[in-house]
Amino acid sequence: MASLGVLTGGGDCPGLNAAIRAIVRGGVSQGYEVVGMRHGFRGLARGETVTLDRNSVAGILPRGGTILGSSSYDCFREERGVELVTMTTRALELDGVVAIGGEGTLGIAHRLHAEHGFPVVGVPKTIDNDIAGTDVTIGFDTAVHICTEAIDRLHTTAESHNRVMVVEVMGRNTGWIAAAAGVAGGADIILVPELPTTIEEVADHVRKRHARGRNFSIVVAAEGYRLTRESGEQEAPVVREHDEYGYERLGGIGRVIADELAGLTGFDTRVTVLGHVQRGGTPTARDRLLATRLGLKAVEIASAGRWGHMAAVRGNEIVEVPLEEATAAPRSVPRAWLESGRVVA
Repeated sequence: MASLGVLTGGGDCPGLNAAIRAIVRGGVSQGYEVVGMRHGFRGLARGETVTLDRNSVAGILPRGGTILGSSSYDCFREERGVELVTMTTRALELDGVVAIGGEGTLGIAHRLHAEHGFPVVGVPKTIDNDIAGTDVTIGFDTAVHICTEAIDRLHTTAESHNRVMVVEVMGRNTGWIAAAAGVAGGADIILVPELPTTIEEVADHVRKRHARGRNFSIVVAAEGYRLTRESGEQEAPVVREHDEYGYERLGGIGRVIADELAGLTGFDTRVTVLGHVQRGGTPTARDRLLATRLGLKAVEIASAGRWGHMAAVRGNEIVEVPLEEATAAPRSVPRAWLESGRVVA
């Protein structure tokens, strides 16, 4: 009987379980036995597996997180890691593996295929929405919805107390969440890595709002935004700590921005860091539908033996693209998005 592995790597996000469910049910319908890998590529390297069938994925469609667990394990950063991955794949007699992940996970998948001929298909998920080759990724819609709701709530308390509210959202290299939630939530200023707006410009905008009688402001900042000054000086992103695999964890730019604005304007300034709340909870209907369609497409690609490709969204269609294209470089927020945010602010 043909066997297909499935794993979720990197940060979790709403919609992962919907994708797993689609891969299992789609795989079973194609005659596959589906094997889940615990904690991403780590499970594949260490043989931490679980057999999945229609019953084991029943009821998981609306659940956040991932029933398989996840990690940022990179087999290329561990001695004999790649060898262990290939050994486990052979031992389990897997025809191939579906890797659901973001930039890191899909990058590993691409290298495994390109350098070792490993049979893998990718599914794009990340709340950052920065995977090239696809218009949208699993988890983004839910994260934007959560952030927009938070901004809506902060508007009322900011106006009540005449405060400047700085909202820090996720976004390491790109500002998709900040841009989308900022526009949807009516933020007055949106700060993203792609557009180095100076802190003096931000302070000037806040002062002008106060001069017009708008005695409160909402500033939305992506965690990867670099504090920039009129002098041209630009600070590195704020690194909070490193995870167990050595990857940087960003966080803290919101406090830096708030302190700078308070000093430049004299206005009462507060910070809200949404953090991991953006990753949790029930996925939106759009994310459930997206994850289901992408999962089924991944099974189709695997069944055809077109390894080294990724299921992707182009317009309203689900297509396949080479993993090489998907991992070439992060997909940045178009300048038009950022300009629209400035126009309606």
